Amino acid sequence: MKKVFMDHWLLIAFIFSVLLGGFNAIGVRFTVLELPPYWGAALRFAPASMLLFLLAFYLKLPMPRGRALLGAIMFGALNFGGSYAFIYYGMEKVQPGMSMVILALVPLFTMTFAITHRQETFRWRAFIGTLLAIGGIALVFQEQVSTNVPFISLLSMILGAACIAEAGVIAKGFPKSHPITTSAIGMASGATILFLMSLIWHENLALPARTNTWIALIFLILVGSCAIFILFLYMLKRLPASTMSYQFVLFPFVTLTASAWITHETLNPILLAGGALVIIGVYFGVLFSPMKKKVEQPVVVPCE
Repeated sequence: MKKVFMDHWLLIAFIFSVLLGGFNAIGVRFTVLELPPYWGAALRFAPASMLLFLLAFYLKLPMPRGRALLGAIMFGALNFGGSYAFIYYGMEKVQPGMSMVILALVPLFTMTFAITHRQETFRWRAFIGTLLAIGGIALVFQEQVSTNVPFISLLSMILGAACIAEAGVIAKGFPKSHPITTSAIGMASGATILFLMSLIWHENLALPARTNTWIALIFLILVGSCAIFILFLYMLKRLPASTMSYQFVLFPFVTLTASAWITHETLNPILLAGGALVIIGVYFGVLFSPMKKKVEQPVVVPCE
């Protein structure tokens, strides 16, 4: 009974993570239209980190020490510092839909890195499921690919996906700590890296002037950072890293739906066909468990 109850909570956390995470690309797009990339990312994660530290202090949560602290810092340096430096830079030119297509490479990267770190073994079913899901996303967004997008921007998004994958694998390999404290420390280290990069690139360190940018930034701080990454680390401690990464193949469809609602874009049959491929890929790669034939046990006759 306890296992079923925990599975229900994990399913709820996974669904909320996908639904909320799908809006992140739209929020980031709004911020990079006004703010320089590294400064915009630092403005997101520095306040989010402070809020999480306050929450940890209020709840009297113990701070990680030793290897757990090192793991939180390394997770933050890659997941917030490295990945979002690449992602914010790339999204200056790459549209939200296309950016989420590229981030759907995270499951492939995660599986490769998890095998390299000897956390998991290679599974053909997971590999094929990932390819099916990515194929569905490519089908949905094939008409949105623009030849005018600079190659460096696309490469930057791919490197961001690789950083996210490696960060999840690294976090899985370190001792467990509370998701709130891990997120707080990780975002603080990531914000520090992003702020230093902003200084090095001589960005304009100004606050937003547009209302839309403020709304997007507040959403990214409270929901897109604090809430989502607490959910992510909560699930990561209970699920394999490669399973967790499958949410990245679902994000684009939330992003497209939200974009249709916000910008009044129309949905088309390509979305339905691509969505079917993604659902099949995720089900086959993550949820499907082949029925194993029961092996009849020999009857043991007790000695008289």
